[in-house]
Amino acid sequence: MTYRCDVHNMQQGDDRMFKIISDGGCDFTKEEIVAHDIDVIPFYVSFDDEFLKVGTDITAEDFYQRLASDKGTFPKTSQPNPQDYIDVYTPHLKAGYNLLVLTVSSKLSGSYNSASIAADLLKEEYPDREIILIDSLSGSIAQGLILREAIKMRDAGYTLGKTAQLTRKVQATTQVYFTLDTIEYLKRGGRVGSTTAFVGNMLGLRPILHLVEGEVKQLDNVRGKKTILRMMQAALIEALTDEKENIQLSIGHISSEKDATTFKENTEGALGIQINNPITDVGAVIGAHAGPGALAFAYCKKYETLEGEIA
Repeated sequence: MTYRCDVHNMQQGDDRMFKIISDGGCDFTKEEIVAHDIDVIPFYVSFDDEFLKVGTDITAEDFYQRLASDKGTFPKTSQPNPQDYIDVYTPHLKAGYNLLVLTVSSKLSGSYNSASIAADLLKEEYPDREIILIDSLSGSIAQGLILREAIKMRDAGYTLGKTAQLTRKVQATTQVYFTLDTIEYLKRGGRVGSTTAFVGNMLGLRPILHLVEGEVKQLDNVRGKKTILRMMQAALIEALTDEKENIQLSIGHISSEKDATTFKENTEGALGIQINNPITDVGAVIGAHAGPGALAFAYCKKYETLEGEIA
């Protein structure tokens, strides 16, 4: 969605003055946020009646420690509200900046809606500014990949308009697959039925899941973690063998760093590439629904390979 200037003509060069904002679904570390000069608007997590802002009131590490210490804990997450977005938008708009805003999938969260409401409320006050919203139709490491490509374009001096065009192209090429140690958290979140969760856990089945147009789809159930990781590795290598020079790849996990490191090293060896993106600790936004032991990989095309597709 785009909110454009209808009153004043922007001066030549102003389109390069823009700030990048993401919600907390991107799973960037505090160090990455500072290094890349972006703003990240956190989600909230609740344990019973206790509401905490992720990254401020509770870290991802603390979040997973609480899950590990209390097996009966099944927290809920809630999106940033419009005021959260307004509080971040306003100083940049006052300073004369335009905004590029990336959110977690609108089919998984109301964050995009909050971002849109905030932009609507501010557009009359700042008619000469532009706010472009992009629905990542993904989350965590996949959203992070899209965000990284947008950052590279901004740093290369691309205009807001061109960055937004290419970011949408990158989003359309993004794929993410993941597996879980248990589907109990999905059950508690209403993603699978109680019978399915019970049978799956009894048989030691682990799902292979995929985001399709922003929604979680199940591809398969496999018994044994080693088997499922081999299957995912083989599928990834087959998919990327002919595209390995044109893609960015990211690997993430929840309390499963050893598996993630092995997965990364095996992929690099098989494809003959270096995965430059750091292994990501998947945060509480996705972790509340995935649970400890999850492992994921995501990839997208580099923005440079897509420039010929825009006018």
